[in-house]
Amino acid sequence: MKNEKENTVLNGVIEIVCDVMELTKEEVTPEANLVTDLNVESLDFVDLVEAFTKEYNVAIHDKDLKEINTVKDIADYIETHENA
Repeated sequence: MKNEKENTVLNGVIEIVCDVMELTKEEVTPEANLVTDLNVESLDFVDLVEAFTKEYNVAIHDKDLKEINTVKDIADYIETHENA
């Protein structure tokens, strides 16, 4: 059951990144690096964090952003903090 929920969150994160960054699902893979592969810049991070907070009711703190490098890192963070 946990894998199913993880996949649901991961798919939702991919959707949000595609929408905010105007990218295709082929470009936004779980392993895609936000900065080097997807060209996410600081203002984009603000938009992404706002979208994740709205969708999942999980705030991503500035201090934690340093540890988030890939799309899967975002999904894992949300999974860990969703019901905290």
